[in-house]
Parts: sequence; C-alpha cells; structure tokens
Amino acid sequence: MAADSDEMHERLIKSFQPRLRNLIAVQQVLDLLDFVTPDQKERIRQKNTNEGNRAAADALVTAVIQKPHQAGWFRAFVDALEGSGCGYAADYIQNKIPEPEVETENDNCVRLIQILSPSLVDMKVAEVRVHCLSQELITQDDSEIIAAATRNHGAKTGARELLGRIVRGRPGWFSKFLSILLETQHTKLYYELTGGSPDCDNGAAISGRETYVRGVSVLFGTVSNTAELAQHPATGTRLSWTVDGEADDITLRDYQMKVVRPALEGKNIIICLPTGWGKTRAAVYVAKKHLDSRKAAGQTGKVAVLVNKIPLVEQHYSAEFLPFLKPMYKVERVSGASQLKISFVDTLRKNDVIICTAQILENYLDRSRTGEDEGVNLSDLSLIIVDECHHTQKEGVYNEIMVRYLKQKIKNAKLKKEQKPTVPLPQILGLTASPGVGGATKLDKAVEHILRICANLDASKIMTLPPDQLKRDSKKTVKPVEDRKEDPFGDVIKKIMNAIHYHAQLKPNGDLGSQIYEQWVVQMERKAVLEGDHKVRACAEHLRQYNEGLGLSNTIRMWDALNFLNKYHEEEMKNKTTPDEEQVIQITDTERFLFNLFKEYKEELHKLANNPDYENKSLSILRTKILQEFSTRQDARGIVFTKTRRVAIALTQWIQENPKFADLDVKAAYVIGGGDQSVVKPMTAAEQKDVLTKFRSGEVNLLIATSVAEEGLDIPKCNVVIRYGHVGNEISMIQTEGRGRAEDSTYTVVDVKDSGVAEKECVNEYRKDMMNKAIDKIGALKQDAYDKKIQEFQIQAIMEYRLRMKMKQKEDIKNEDPSEVKFSCRGCSQEVCTGEDIEVIEDIHRVNVTPQFRWERTKRKDSLLDYETNGYIVCGKCGQRWGSMMYFRGIQCPSLHVKNFVVAISGKNMPKCSKWTDVPARFSAFDYVAHADQLVESSDEEDA
Repeated sequence: MAADSDEMHERLIKSFQPRLRNLIAVQQVLDLLDFVTPDQKERIRQKNTNEGNRAAADALVTAVIQKPHQAGWFRAFVDALEGSGCGYAADYIQNKIPEPEVETENDNCVRLIQILSPSLVDMKVAEVRVHCLSQELITQDDSEIIAAATRNHGAKTGARELLGRIVRGRPGWFSKFLSILLETQHTKLYYELTGGSPDCDNGAAISGRETYVRGVSVLFGTVSNTAELAQHPATGTRLSWTVDGEADDITLRDYQMKVVRPALEGKNIIICLPTGWGKTRAAVYVAKKHLDSRKAAGQTGKVAVLVNKIPLVEQHYSAEFLPFLKPMYKVERVSGASQLKISFVDTLRKNDVIICTAQILENYLDRSRTGEDEGVNLSDLSLIIVDECHHTQKEGVYNEIMVRYLKQKIKNAKLKKEQKPTVPLPQILGLTASPGVGGATKLDKAVEHILRICANLDASKIMTLPPDQLKRDSKKTVKPVEDRKEDPFGDVIKKIMNAIHYHAQLKPNGDLGSQIYEQWVVQMERKAVLEGDHKVRACAEHLRQYNEGLGLSNTIRMWDALNFLNKYHEEEMKNKTTPDEEQVIQITDTERFLFNLFKEYKEELHKLANNPDYENKSLSILRTKILQEFSTRQDARGIVFTKTRRVAIALTQWIQENPKFADLDVKAAYVIGGGDQSVVKPMTAAEQKDVLTKFRSGEVNLLIATSVAEEGLDIPKCNVVIRYGHVGNEISMIQTEGRGRAEDSTYTVVDVKDSGVAEKECVNEYRKDMMNKAIDKIGALKQDAYDKKIQEFQIQAIMEYRLRMKMKQKEDIKNEDPSEVKFSCRGCSQEVCTGEDIEVIEDIHRVNVTPQFRWERTKRKDSLLDYETNGYIVCGKCGQRWGSMMYFRGIQCPSLHVKNFVVAISGKNMPKCSKWTDVPARFSAFDYVAHADQLVESSDEEDA
C-alpha cells in the first residue's frame, strides 16, 4: 500500500517537473529537507551556484524521488515547499491543480513580468520589498536575500531577485503586486503592467478592456474597491479603483448621513451605532470631506485615526481608508508590528492620513513635551478619529491624549481673553458601538458616565439613532443548564483536592471549582511565598490547577481537562530534572506526595474521561444548537464566543473530530488574542488575518473566538452567534449581538455550571435599556445645560489626571539602595543575589552576569533581533523557573523574571512584586564593552 502511494507521488512529481523547476526556491527548500543526504545537498547547491536555480531544481527533484524512500518523505517534501514560500509548487504535487483559465492567466502574468522586467527593475526595491513581505508575497528569508542582493550588488539586482520570487506564488499574487505599486507611488510601472494611461481618471480601469503587451494578452475588468480585489484571488489581474478626483465616490445611507452631519460642520461629536452599521465608512467620509475642505481653503489637512489594537491598524488601512482616499490623498499606517521602521514624525509629515495605535501618538506627544527627541504636537493634526472611543476614560491611553487636548483648550480660552494667539486644536470624531453605563445601577449614574466620555472627547453631542430604528430581528434565547446527575470525573478531582487540603491542613473557602475558591487559593499561595511555607505554596499551586481542571470539565470534554492536568504534571516533573538527566533536582516530601497523588488517580480519570455518558450538559446543548442551525440553513455562518483561549482551542478540536459536524460541512477554526498574558500561545496578527480571510471566503464557516472578536475586528456578517459559558458587560453584549448582522440571525447564550451567564445576560439587557434611556436623556438636554456639565467634567478630568501624575511620580521614585534589595527563590527560599548584581539591557531585560550566580538550564531556543533566548534558567536546588538564558550580541546573559522570586528590601519581604517596575530601586545599565573585554581576556588566558 505504501509502495503504491510512493509510486503515485513519484509520477505526480515527474509529470509536473517542467513546471516545478520554475516554482521551487532551491536554497530555502534544501534547508528544510532532512531526508536528502548532506552530499546530495552540497552537489545541488554547487549546481545552483554554477548553472542557476532551474538546473538545481531538476537535481533536487531527482534527489527527492530517488529510491529507497524514507517513511513520510512526500509529506516532508510538501512541508518544505510550504515552509519556504513555494506553496504553488506544493499544490501541484498534491494534484491541487488550478482551473485551466486560472493557470493560463497566471502564466500570462508571469510572462508579462518577464517581458517588462527591464522597466520594473527601476523600482524602489527596499520599499516594495517591505510591502511584499507584509502582503505575504515573499517570505522573511526571501526578504533577507533580496536585501542582501540590493546591499551587495545594487538595487537592480535586488529588484530582479524580488520579481523572480513573487512570480512563484499562488494565483492572486499579480493583483497584490499591482496594489503595492500604487501604494509605493510607482504609478508609471503600474500603468505599464495594466496597459493604461496615467491620464486615465486617476487610476480608474477601463471596464472590459483587453490589453496586448508585446504579444501577451491580459484581461482587465473594473470592480468597486481594493477590498474586492482581495476577494478575486483566482483572476489575479482585476483592478479595483473607483476613486474619482472630482466626484464623491463614498455613498452613505440616510442614517449615516444624519449622524455625520455635525462633523461635516467641523464640530466634535461621538457617533454611536451598532457593530456592522458602517461607523468606519462614515468616518472615512468625514475624513475625505475634511481634507477636501482644507485643500479648498488652502490649508494643510492631517488626519490621525487612532485604534486600540494592532490588527485594527491594517484592517482600517486596507479595507476602508486606503481604497476610498487614494490616490487623491496619501494614507499610511503605523503600529508596533509595522514593517516600516521609519520615523513617525516623517511619516506624519509626508502623508495626509495616518492610521496608528493610540500609544504611538501618545509616545510622540510626550517626546515633544520633554524635548528629549523629535516629537509631534496636537496642533500638527487637523482631525483625530478615535475608534472604540468608549475606552476614553480613567487611565486609558485615549484619555492621556485627550487630557492634553483639554489642557490646551483651557489655555486657549485664557489666551483668547488676553487677546493673544491661540494654539490650533484638531477636530475630534469618536466612534463606538456602545458607551456602556460604567457599572451604574441607576439612570442618573449612567447619564453621568456617558457625559464623562463626551467631556473627555470634547464632544458637542453624541449622535445615534432612536432605539426603535436600531432594533434587529435576531432571535435571542438563553439556554440554562441542569446539574449532571452523575459527575464521577469531577468527584475524583475533588477527592484529590480534599486530600491536598488534609495534607497541608487547609480549610477551603467556597465550593471547589468556583471563582471564590480560586481567589482563596491565590491568597494562600501568596501568603505562603512571603512566609517561606513551601509546603502550602506547592499545595496551593497544584490546587489552582485542579480547580481549573474542574472548571474545564464543566465546559469542554473531560478528556481535554485530563490532558491539561497531565501536561501540567509532566512539565513539573521535567523541572525536577536537568537537561542531561544526570542530576535530579531536589524533590520535597510534599512534592513527592503531590506527584504520587495524581499518579494514583490518573488511570481512574482516564477511564472516566472515555465514558461519554458523563460529559457535561452544556457541551450537549452546544452540539445540538450548532447541528440545528447548520442543518436548517442553506448557508450557515456562525461565531461561538467563549471565555479562554484554552477552551476556544479545545472546542475547535472537538468540532473537527466529531463526524456529525463533518456530515453537515461544519468547518471550524479558532481566533484568539495576541497578547502574552496567558500561558496559552497567543495568535499573531497574521494568523488572525488568515483565519478571518478563510471565514470570509467560506473555507471556514464557524469561528470559535475569545473576546478578541467582540470588538473592532472586521468579521463578515453571521447568521449564528452563540455565547458559550461566558458573558461580559453590556458593551461586550451589544458588540457580540452586532456580529449577527445577517437577516434571520439567531443569538444564543448557553449556560455552563458555576458561570452564572444566564443571570449576567439579564443584567446586561437591563443595562443596555438604561444606556439607551441615558443617551435619550442627554439628547434632550438644552445645549447650555449640556455645555455646563461638559465643562465641569473636563475640569474634573484634568484635576484627576494631575493627581494621578503626582501619585505616579511618587511611585517612580526609586530611592532604595540596590544592595538592600535581596532576591530569594520562590520555590525553596534559597538566597539568589542582591540588587547590586542586577544590570539592565535596553531598559527591558534584568540580567545577572556575575560569576557567583549559579543556575541550571533547560533546553529551548528563540531568535530575536539583537539577542536570542536559549533555554530557561531554573533553580538548581528545587527546579523553580527563574528566567531565560539570553545571548546579547554574543554574551551569555541570564535574564531574570522578578515574579519568580521573593523580593526583600532591608529585610522585609514585598507583599506583591509581579513586574520589575514594582521594585523601588534603580539598577545599573549593562556595560557591554566592559563585559566583552572581560570575555576576550578570559578567552586569551584559555588560549595561552
């Protein structure tokens, strides 16, 4: 059977060899193949150097299909192709052949690039390379090779490398490349490829025109906007521009026009519309009209679009502002994840619209204040659009920016009275689906909460629609859950927990598995660490894991809960052994008791987890609901919201492994957050984007998501929305409801034991009603009364800000002597070092490079910019993790994480120290030159 399969794979590879030689990047693929011998690799690399990539690709294919085959050779070859950016080649050898017309059109596009390469090599290769990497037309390795070619042999050589690599992509690369040429101001090259004229309607393509370029025929058609371009990856050459230099091309609905009208008059407002009602499109319209009016008046317009999450930067840029504002206006995006690592000040100076995370703008506003570096001022901007503006309160970054605005507004009023020139301030436009009620239980407090947000944004009014116009037809149901008649799996976990209570002589507070119990355990653990009671500390840590396992068994499969507990114990056991397994780190009697306790009951838990009769009722309700929706709808598309990343991943696996879901063509994928607060690996922005793209295309039709999908992310309309065991506040509920934008959509809340979601949903409905009444009440205020309240709250906001700053300044005063700061192991109380031994790298990493510092290391490696981490460092006595091993510019630096230590100052333990900023002492900066000299001297002594 395996031989037949190998023969079939060989035939496929041989039949497509003429095409593969053009699609394989030999050097990168070789690096990922482990079944090709080193001698073969060397010969193939030599051929690549002497005869070129095509000849080397033939040699590589010959080596791959050479017999005898190792087990899994074909899968390894496919993975190597995918991993090296040769996905189109991987498609062919897996017989995933494109339609003939798609294949022909893609070949024509490749030929077109080859014909016009003498012109294309004049591109600004560095800028185009960055955009190609961002659009995933090339890999990181490709980018580095192109950069090296440019650096060593010139821009034209780099451009040839870039062109040779993008044409290997899957169909659809050509349309992306055209967009990149437009974005990077290569208008002439763009028109050479499209056959158009620079005089043709500011980039509007001529519908249905077939262009012949030196014998190559390519059909170009007109579509509505660049967002549509992404939806036609197969054609690969459809242009997508409707921006007209004279006429307004953004059409708003009547209700959108109604809410933006005051903004068009230059007033500061908040637009409050539900998710999916076009707030962002309305903001684009306001931005365009604002820039148009400034231009007509001979004034410079600068628009800043502020968001609170990095993925939203790219989303607003690609889907909204770029398609509708270019080519008339220059649009750019900046975030911590941006490939363009250039000055924000220069970016602002060169562009009309900047989309960025609010923190970046705040950083540069602060630089301008301190004068330590080139910064920006609010007066440099003429319009600020604040997305998800309900976050403009308390200590949020939006509020930091707006307090600067309010302070200048008050100064301007004083300057005006003194008949002195005032400082211009930008217009403010806030966007939100719901301002919420801020935890209010009475209408007056809800009104106050919303007025404070209006005051913080200096909004003259909040624009929304009457509640009856905002109602949707979605059917909302709450599914309560009954207790299981039998829960032997949970009973065994509780039995283990009670045994631990007895061992440590603990008297628990709250029911096992409850939030109250969780809080009690955390308090016990913190107290034990401070007191050096390692028996209670170890027991409390294990109790926390069992409590989470109990909660998981009530939410997902018992099997998933058991896997979680099993993985925890395996990791704990690994921490008790050095990498070479020659030395077993000390295990206390309590730790031995805890390990043996789990080992004693593990088999029983395993048997119970395999019995479907004991599964929780919530999972059964969820299964029934999903099957019902997907069996009764022709085109079902849904989102299941849940509380944690672990549950989202487990639910996705559960659906993917269940044949009943497969029979109804339910295709699930998860979307989770990108932060590192959780022990579960976060999702990158690119991974989130990939899943949402598949959801948009229908390749995925059921998303399992954490709260990351509630706010902001551009998720296509759904007809099935389910809240599973998790309900947030009224803002979260309104945003979740807004995901069900399709007609005849349903919204279901599925309760989970001890979650209380059914009761919370009722509370949220009450708060939502209160919020709408509060907005109505604010709208009924006379302008004088409204303005007076706004002024009061603005003065109060400034006073509160000043108080916070004074408190922060006190906290930032780090006047403790580092020699008085002592660090002890959290696991065994062993003294580790003092503050005198700690040095700081780049204001981030606290390292101890003193020869007296002793530690053990576990295996693990991550490469970063100027440094790489190579394993964790742990206590050689008890195995407690202390931090990670860094190599900073060639120097080995043990980097410490303060949360893993007990910190004492002048002999007194600090009650809470979870981050380095909690330590009230300043440590010396890392002296790289001094340490490097010591390293060289010691090396010379060894050589001698």
